[in-house]
Amino acid sequence: MEFAPHTDDDIAHMLAATGLASIDDLFAPIPEHLRLSALDVPAGLSEPEVLRELTALAARNRSADDLVCFLGAGAYDHHVPSVVWALLSRGEFATSYTPYQPELSQGVLQALFEYQTMICELTGLDVSNAGLYDGASGLAEAVNMATGATGRSKVVIAGALDLRYTGVLRTQGAGLHVEVARTRWGSDGTVDLGAVRAAAGGAAAVIVQHPNFFGCLEDVAASAEVAHAAGARLIVHHDLTAAGVLEAPGALGADIVVAEGQPLGNHLSFGGPYAGVLACRMQDVRRLPGRLVGETVDRNGARAFVLTLQAREQHIRRAKATSNICTNQTLNTLAVAVALAWLGPQGLRELGELCLAKAHYARERLLEIDGVEPVFDAPFFKEFVVRLPVDAAAVVRRCADDGYLAGLAVDAARAGFDNGLLVAVTEKRTRDEIDGLCEVVARACKDIA
Repeated sequence: MEFAPHTDDDIAHMLAATGLASIDDLFAPIPEHLRLSALDVPAGLSEPEVLRELTALAARNRSADDLVCFLGAGAYDHHVPSVVWALLSRGEFATSYTPYQPELSQGVLQALFEYQTMICELTGLDVSNAGLYDGASGLAEAVNMATGATGRSKVVIAGALDLRYTGVLRTQGAGLHVEVARTRWGSDGTVDLGAVRAAAGGAAAVIVQHPNFFGCLEDVAASAEVAHAAGARLIVHHDLTAAGVLEAPGALGADIVVAEGQPLGNHLSFGGPYAGVLACRMQDVRRLPGRLVGETVDRNGARAFVLTLQAREQHIRRAKATSNICTNQTLNTLAVAVALAWLGPQGLRELGELCLAKAHYARERLLEIDGVEPVFDAPFFKEFVVRLPVDAAAVVRRCADDGYLAGLAVDAARAGFDNGLLVAVTEKRTRDEIDGLCEVVARACKDIA
């Protein structure tokens, strides 16, 4: 028995409204190889039989939980303390969405206020909002802030920024007539300051990822000097898991810091939902998008929390709105807060030190394999690139057969080098797992050659 909520009349009405001739036309923009015409499930099955069939189909997929994960490139297999989701499973948190009567949601507001406080500490900036949807949307909103503050319409991407973030910027910037310029990285994998200096004239912002997409550590202070000399804001996309071992970007001159909250308290979850982080200096607070929780006192003089400085068109005159974002992934944002509170300053430092040490050990071991070479010589945190002697994508597939997600095969057309493998090593990886990765990579390289 099946239940189809849409009648033929419903479908005909929808097609007429959209000007399409058929359902196939509706899905035509999706590449054919990504479409599944139908599930191969026999007709006439009962509900328990269908569930067994679908469970068997799902079991054919293997996730990062089934393999030893060295894949990073923006989403990382960090340990999620049990306390995080034990707390967030409580009804007070798990059912929260946008508090439409926010002052009645004092518990959620207080937790978000604590989150904002911790983000300010980690970024070295004055104020944080209560989170956004993910790191990419956070970066797009930071660009909106910079263009609005400077009255300029150009932004410069300095060096190796995640190309998916670049795509989001170009998509959102198209409607706002924002020009996105990109400079290449230098031979060591970090920002080419001369190229940025040449491109920064008339720019609203210079964008730097630190550590960058290849894992290299950037000279944030030098980038800030170049950006500020051009009258531009410096936007830094930062990895907060490095906050225990690296100086805060705000202390190095960053004006706006964004981050992906997934590595702290959030599982990989097949790509989302995640949590966006955004913090800025007080000079830009009135352009801060989303929600901002403030502390005050009630009429009895007791500590209380309110939503304040909401700068979207729902709350102020449309012409003065800085963004149309009004909410965030509250539960995922609170996961960041619980994870940070659980770690504390010492735990965050130990997390960074473990990632740093294990990543360097993994790189040294991989470079012992015949034909494997370093690509960049800049300092790195938990992620790095090596060049393999054979096709990297083929090696990744072969390693998956042996139970390892070996990393990301870097696109030579975009990166400028062949057979690159981007490897991420978190605190979860053991010495035996790292040695095992090197064994399967060495075997794959030999077999493919």
